[in-house]
Amino acid sequence: MTAPDTTARLAQFEELRPLLFSLAYRMLGSRSDAEDVVQESYLRWQSASTPAIRSPKSYLTTVVARLSLDALKTAHRKREVYVGPWLPEPLLAADASTTFEMAESLSIAFLHVLESLSPAERAAFLLHDIFEADYAEIAGTLDTTEENSRQLVSRARTRLRERRPRFIVDPLRQQAVLQRFLAACNSGDTSELATVLKEDVVVYSDGGGKARAALNPIYGADKTIRFILGLMRKWPSDLSAGYFATINGEPGFVFTQEGSMASVLTLDLDEDERIRAVYFVANPDKLLH
Repeated sequence: MTAPDTTARLAQFEELRPLLFSLAYRMLGSRSDAEDVVQESYLRWQSASTPAIRSPKSYLTTVVARLSLDALKTAHRKREVYVGPWLPEPLLAADASTTFEMAESLSIAFLHVLESLSPAERAAFLLHDIFEADYAEIAGTLDTTEENSRQLVSRARTRLRERRPRFIVDPLRQQAVLQRFLAACNSGDTSELATVLKEDVVVYSDGGGKARAALNPIYGADKTIRFILGLMRKWPSDLSAGYFATINGEPGFVFTQEGSMASVLTLDLDEDERIRAVYFVANPDKLLH
């Protein structure tokens, strides 16, 4: 391969990099793992036979999807022994330029629900519903039939609807609910907390065994309120210092300790703009970026 060919290929790859990272991140929920997959796809792209590639986008998307699928199978085994709930590695607003789009499908809540799918279902769903690949492309990527690709996407949609009905919430309204929630946490206002929380709210806190976090999800408004009040009594400063930020495309809050990032918080709202889930990431390994 001549130098001009290499340069041209690099330019083509860099144009597609945001899309490739976005697919890998949605597949894996880990920025570092997604970057590894994208880098490996670049190496394969540079060594591939040019005449055999009719569409760089289709070729690289297929490579990233297959690499992510292999990585996800390994990741699932590791997550079986993970300490406490596992949540995706958050992307703050500064990372927006490295993603294909900051959309609902990028939210912590949505990525968490994707964990309920099998690796093949997750890949098929993302490729079809998010990245608009047709069933023939998905069949080629997953080494299966078009009919099976349709079934994988259908099963994934059904599971996602059961776990998390999708509603479009205006970001300004979501920001307002977040502010109300944090203010109520700081003041210990139980009546306000009861107002903003759904009765069946769930709290997921990911400390990975390296930071303070509940080892199991907390179910129900009453238990959630007691959990928050307990945190305020033990560590009153933990729910006060920090700043608002865009996290995975949605309003969130970054908690700080001595000026350094300690954890991030995002909320998932229902159609009535009440909180149906709270996501709290404190594992320091997931906050390196």
